[in-house]
Amino acid sequence: MTINGQRVAIVTGASKGIGAAIARRLAQDGIAVVVNYATSRDAADAVVAAIEADGGRAIAVQADVGVPNAAADLFDAAEKSFGGVDILVNNAGTMKLSPLAEMDDAAFEQHIAVNLTGTFRGIREAGNRMRDGGRIIGFSSSVVGVYGSTYGAYAASKAAIEAMTHVASKELGRRGITVNAVAPGPVETDMFMTGKSEDLVQRIAGTIPLGRLGRPDEIASVVAFLASPEGGWVNGQVIRANGGMI
Repeated sequence: MTINGQRVAIVTGASKGIGAAIARRLAQDGIAVVVNYATSRDAADAVVAAIEADGGRAIAVQADVGVPNAAADLFDAAEKSFGGVDILVNNAGTMKLSPLAEMDDAAFEQHIAVNLTGTFRGIREAGNRMRDGGRIIGFSSSVVGVYGSTYGAYAASKAAIEAMTHVASKELGRRGITVNAVAPGPVETDMFMTGKSEDLVQRIAGTIPLGRLGRPDEIASVVAFLASPEGGWVNGQVIRANGGMI
């Protein structure tokens, strides 16, 4: 049961990019938000300040989703500040591009620890502590389907998230908890743009039928729908918000 009718969301990796856009959008929809960050405290504080300036409620909470206690810490913070959790957005992720034959163990294991294991621990914590009727929203990627060169480890971690999404939706559905994933195509974020020349970015944009990269707020809108009462009949799905790329 919500406190004073206000739902509560945890958004991992919410200090910038897509995560920050999601946190701001959910707050605009009247949801109290736990803005998670790993290292970017100033950026997370800025997201909280922007939400509060618009009349919303938010707190910034440090936790590295790649370590075992992070999910529990985030739920603890949400329960202490807002009384419980209704929405979990497993957005935090890492992407290091390399041919598989050239990738070292540390880089591969980081993909698994942050992208996959971090999502698993979030789902597990939500399965035990989320209020009935809640929403779990994970993040895959449209590279699952494209399978481009150098994306091997990243795509593998995201494909596994899709599998967990389908299974968890069956396990938690009887409690009214939906489990879905969003699989963006190329979006204008620091993570996507880093290391790419302007020419490469334009060539990638040219492969998309809509002729441009996505914007973080467009992905946030998809998440907001899945988190809303209107999204309550959508369960066990992967939404590919990619401008028609695949």
